[in-house]
Amino acid sequence: MRYAVDSTATGTKFVANPPQSLSGPLPLPATCGGISNPRRWLIVGLLFASAVINYLDRATLSVALPVISAELHIDALHKGLLLWSFFASYALMQVPIGWLADRSGLRWLYAGMFALWSLSCGLMGLAGSLAVMIALRVLLGVGESIFLPGGNKIVSSLFAPEDRGLPSGLFDCGTRIGVALGTPLIAGLILVWGWRWMFVFVGFGALGWVVLWLLAFPVRVPWVEPYAVPEESGHPTARRIGITFNRNLLGLCLGFFCYGYYWYLLLTWLPDYLMEARHLSILKAGVYAAVPYLVFAVSEPVGGWVADRLIRRGWDETRTRKGIVTVAFAWGLLLIPATQVERAATAILLLSGASLVGLAVGNLLVILQRCAPLNEIGAWTGFENFAGNLGGVSALVSGFLISRTGSYMPGFVLGPVVLMAGLLAYWLVVGMLPPLPAASDSQQFRRS
Repeated sequence: MRYAVDSTATGTKFVANPPQSLSGPLPLPATCGGISNPRRWLIVGLLFASAVINYLDRATLSVALPVISAELHIDALHKGLLLWSFFASYALMQVPIGWLADRSGLRWLYAGMFALWSLSCGLMGLAGSLAVMIALRVLLGVGESIFLPGGNKIVSSLFAPEDRGLPSGLFDCGTRIGVALGTPLIAGLILVWGWRWMFVFVGFGALGWVVLWLLAFPVRVPWVEPYAVPEESGHPTARRIGITFNRNLLGLCLGFFCYGYYWYLLLTWLPDYLMEARHLSILKAGVYAAVPYLVFAVSEPVGGWVADRLIRRGWDETRTRKGIVTVAFAWGLLLIPATQVERAATAILLLSGASLVGLAVGNLLVILQRCAPLNEIGAWTGFENFAGNLGGVSALVSGFLISRTGSYMPGFVLGPVVLMAGLLAYWLVVGMLPPLPAASDSQQFRRS
């Protein structure tokens, strides 16, 4: 039985035995025969490197802010505005840049946006006023918005559906590596060279990545999705330029919001918790906080790889990917006892276990790739990541709970509870993944 994709105003469905206008084997993208396997993994490696740089550039201001505020006489209110300016533009750009990623050549789009965010970071070292810094942080958010929608689109075009877990987890785990290693690196640069030269080194130094990207990425590749309906068929899918809204998109956004709530809780409050509640020095808190972040990073490609292996052995894709997401989210419950144990070493061990939530990430990205209409993966990723960034409200909610109760426990209990609630979205709202393509078609990806 053959399947074609039918995207309509009410959603997307897979049609068995399509009419004659869609008969014959649906075409594989040019990437299948035009890109070697080593080159695909080189591109994934460059996406990983861009993720590390992405979070490194984000962290520059947070680490340098005390020094900058003292030199430029910036008060607490304006410091908050400066920090918020990045997240505002980053979140608002997710859907537009995702839509553009579906319709533009990603070779130049990704390179251009990377150059924009690197230049914005580097120019921070030359800024002499708060207004200029805010403008540059806004541009940083605009440039970095390409990371997840563009990366997800590229992986879905380079790899067969049953092989996407590992590359999806691998390219995204660079963000966690950037968090774990970026803070001490940035602090060292500030101590040796000062905050202005730190921005110059981190921002302008990353521009060499653009050269490698342009050398590695194919010049002429029509970035159509695998098994897409050919334009000459006259089928509505080939001409569709809108965005499909259905229950799958709703479920993905709800689930990713819950995941984002948990991740941003760890990102924003873990170092502070180790210093205030565990009474560690700044240096020790930074080192110990890096351990859970590294566990989170390593677990991302591992979870995707395990799912890929099981699916290739014949396991049902829907149950496998959602099952691993369930197990991964359950690890997050270890965050609750982490606040109760007496020894700091035991708390770090539990926090590291709670970071095995990362096992879910590669599968979360693939679930979206498989649910989204074939020509809307970038836009759907934009919607999903926008919802995930709304989950950053956990920083505000946790701060309120800490101030009212004098304890980190309520906030660290609420995080895993919200995370587990996300499973309801993935199991009850997000439907079954579409049938996998024929084995012979998937093999064309791997032989190329």
